[in-house]
Amino acid sequence: MNPKKIVRKVVPKSAVKNIERGYRRGRGVAWQMRYGFPARGTRVIAVTGTNGKSTTCAYINEVLKAAGLRTAVLTTVFYEVDGLRVPNKTHQTIDKQSIVQSFFARAKKANVDWVILEVTSHAIHQDRIMGIPIEIAVVTNLTPEHLDYHKTMEEYARVKSLLLQGYGAKWAILNIDDEWYEYFRGRAKGQVFSFGKKPGGTAQMKLIKISAHGSEELFSTPAIELPIKTALLGEVNLYNASAAASVGFVLGIDAAEIQKGIASLQILDGRLEPIEAGQDFTVLVDFAVTPDAIEQVLTSLKQIATGRVMIVFGATGDRDKAKRPLMGEVAAQFADKIFLTDDETYTEDPAGIRQAVYEGINQANGAKKTQIIPDREEAIKTALHEARKGDCVLITGLGHEDYRNMGGQQIPWSDQGVTRSMLTNL
Repeated sequence: MNPKKIVRKVVPKSAVKNIERGYRRGRGVAWQMRYGFPARGTRVIAVTGTNGKSTTCAYINEVLKAAGLRTAVLTTVFYEVDGLRVPNKTHQTIDKQSIVQSFFARAKKANVDWVILEVTSHAIHQDRIMGIPIEIAVVTNLTPEHLDYHKTMEEYARVKSLLLQGYGAKWAILNIDDEWYEYFRGRAKGQVFSFGKKPGGTAQMKLIKISAHGSEELFSTPAIELPIKTALLGEVNLYNASAAASVGFVLGIDAAEIQKGIASLQILDGRLEPIEAGQDFTVLVDFAVTPDAIEQVLTSLKQIATGRVMIVFGATGDRDKAKRPLMGEVAAQFADKIFLTDDETYTEDPAGIRQAVYEGINQANGAKKTQIIPDREEAIKTALHEARKGDCVLITGLGHEDYRNMGGQQIPWSDQGVTRSMLTNL
């Protein structure tokens, strides 16, 4: 039997938690010592939230670079140190303390001005970012996710809020439109810079325009009204860009440099990434894996599509089961056609995963517009063959990832590669 399971059976839960935390903290100190405490003296911007973390980090990175600053960035999608970018192949954001300390050591050696970190609730709760001084903490939003781990939204929010309290953050950048805004504002130890469509924040998002060619807004503060344009699609990306603009204002970066930085981000792998092969309909690959993320993306696409909005998606195995019917319900509400397929199954029965999602679809009266196609390649192929001029096909769940965990085995896979190949042969 697994020694961990034996300990958990014999030792009280509270004691097990203390043992585990002590072990993690001990390892954390050991890895900091191994790399010479590389985070000391580093200026750090940390981004957390349920959705939009990677894109927000990418926007912040471009804003800082436009201002002539040297950066290091760690996200789910990529690592970058002083302009040298490599893809993150782990499918994890902050996977291990050793990775974090190794990354900071490289950043320190490169003598960067700022480190930008995408931070998950797991990373906070499991002390993977211990010893890192955070100057600016950004919270994009909070919607149901990881409740298999945190159990309740209140606990999920509490863990996220620790980023605003225990790491020395001088500034909290918060989304005033988010349901949990007041909660986070009440727990921020530093100054608060808020943004959103609602009036009353530090900055207001006005005159929002969404098109098939990008998104724009007027970012209005008491001091200046800053037109912002981005090549990335949808209102959701204007929120991500606004968070980055807020960081720019807090740092005193020139308005023109903020504009330039946001405009320079043309694409981010697997984040509403367009797949072009000369077809007369739109195809996008996105990482959306929560009900809110799917709703936000579909809502944005409804604004720009001249035809139908179709979605190819499924749910991940060995993850939060409660969100599966909610994902199906949202898809039924906002998509014109649904192709329900397998995402990553891990160790679960794929039929059971699909059935849980389908229950939500059926509950929202979406059964008639749904095809269940277990094979993901076949599902994508079917959607592309059914697409007509002006339609939009959205493929969600895997985003930038280049393999799938199917039955516990890692299988090479790319939504982008499969889709491009099929479009070429249409």
